[in-house]
Amino acid sequence: MIDIARTGDIDTCRALRRRVFIEEQGVAEADEVDGRDEAAWHFLAWAEREAVGTARVLLAGRGAKIGRVCVLRDWRGHGIGAGLIRAAVAECASLGVDDVRLGAQTHALGFYTRLGFVAEGAEFLDAGIPHRMMVRRLA
Repeated sequence: MIDIARTGDIDTCRALRRRVFIEEQGVAEADEVDGRDEAAWHFLAWAEREAVGTARVLLAGRGAKIGRVCVLRDWRGHGIGAGLIRAAVAECASLGVDDVRLGAQTHALGFYTRLGFVAEGAEFLDAGIPHRMMVRRLA
């Protein structure tokens, strides 16, 4: 069983992000650690008493940005990433947020499209990885 909920356990979220982004994907620590965690909402996914995924949300006016979405390699393909996005979007919708944005790694565009996001603008590099901005309108 997978349990996904908003959390105040930022240390566990950071540990997951370190494993996925820094150790697995080779993102520089300076790019991963941006000093914005304290201003964000965080979501954790648990499976078999292990934290296996996380995402964070930053509010900006009437919009929000989902970021730092990651799932441990052994747990990918089990719907955890989709569950994290759905939980974050539901929380945003409950607060009357107009739209939710995210910077999607280009290999994941189809994943986010299936969750109702639409790509906007040109491809860009974030931490040396190709991304596209995506948006999902809520209002």
